[in-house]
Amino acid sequence: MRRFIPVLSMAVLTVMGTLSWSEASFARDASEYEYEVLSPWAEVDPIPVRGISPRVKTLEGKKIGLFANFKRAARPIQAVVERRLKERFPDCETSLFDSTLPNVTETETENKDRFTAWAKDMDAVIAAVGD
Repeated sequence: MRRFIPVLSMAVLTVMGTLSWSEASFARDASEYEYEVLSPWAEVDPIPVRGISPRVKTLEGKKIGLFANFKRAARPIQAVVERRLKERFPDCETSLFDSTLPNVTETETENKDRFTAWAKDMDAVIAAVGD
């Protein structure tokens, strides 16, 4: 019974408080509100989605591209990757593409032809972001 009394008193106080407020205090003129309706759908990308390139079965005898972005640690990361690749696959060939531009779109525009030719010549590419 002692547990029931506080619960009952809270319920009574809640009902009394709700009834004491008039509904008119909540009613407002509809012209006060302005709504903007947004679509939940994102803009559609006109470029069709395509799958990733097929994986190579082994790196033995393959040409492996090492892409380093402009950040300071990218080149040292790729140096370690190259050393470990050579230890594990001595007959693989590596080639470093060093992007000195801080923005991907700049890399795509200024070095696009050079990057495209480099990438097409590789069997696989390992990218390093120097963060």
